[in-house]
Amino acid sequence: MHRAILDTNVFVAAGFRAGSASAALLELAAAGTLVQVWSEATRDETREVLTRIPRLSWPAIEPLFGPEGRVDAPHDLAPVIFVADLSDRKFAALALATGTPLVSSDDDLLVHAGRLPVYTPGAFLRALEGDATSA
Repeated sequence: MHRAILDTNVFVAAGFRAGSASAALLELAAAGTLVQVWSEATRDETREVLTRIPRLSWPAIEPLFGPEGRVDAPHDLAPVIFVADLSDRKFAALALATGTPLVSSDDDLLVHAGRLPVYTPGAFLRALEGDATSA
């Protein structure tokens, strides 16, 4: 079973582009093939954003935040001070603390791919598909 931290923008992209890599990742999470790793702070941000966008549905997404993926978030964000956007730091800190890949389309995170385990939705999906074919 694979694990990933899904940035809020993955949920938004999936809601607007059904055939996207982001939508495919949510389908894998719904099927139980991918565990969505989250903290209270990352879940709260995702819920807050999705409830502000009429086309998106928090109740449809909420089950992806299952207990098997819950992690107590690191409270010290100092190790990720290099991430410019303060709202992205909680995702980066969770990725560093857990060693879990972070999936995002956010350039403020992707620019730090050498320091963070961060992937675009398409790159992460291709990696998962590669693992499936080599298994």
